[in-house]
Amino acid sequence: MYIGIASDHAGFEMKQQVLALLKELGYDFKDFGTYSADSCDYPDFAHPLAYAVEEGSVDCGIALCGSGNGISITLNKHQGVRSAICWNKELAALARQHNNANILTLPARFITFENAVEIINTYLTTPFEGGRHQRRVEKIPCK
Repeated sequence: MYIGIASDHAGFEMKQQVLALLKELGYDFKDFGTYSADSCDYPDFAHPLAYAVEEGSVDCGIALCGSGNGISITLNKHQGVRSAICWNKELAALARQHNNANILTLPARFITFENAVEIINTYLTTPFEGGRHQRRVEKIPCK
């Protein structure tokens, strides 16, 4: 699985820890930035991640910002993206099972790294259930 990852300055520190976790778990990844804790604008990193998910150059993504809101709103402007903000593993499981979320968004200022590990592991290992949920997911894009 090839994972794209992006953050703003508020998510930078946790993103660095997540990158080390992904490497330790044997996942391949592409880091779309930011590359420092200097103040920056989350759309500058969200859009490249979203394009990569849409075109299939990454299988899924992980995004981080302070609250998770700004970067997730930006990601979800893309027709091929289903970003879900998750602050516990139960939400991550449902985001995959019911919504087939292709980007996990973490609120870096509101969770610990230990929480992030549980959330990420759940997200990456939970399959989409399909069935009645497939019909709903197909209705998400504006036509």
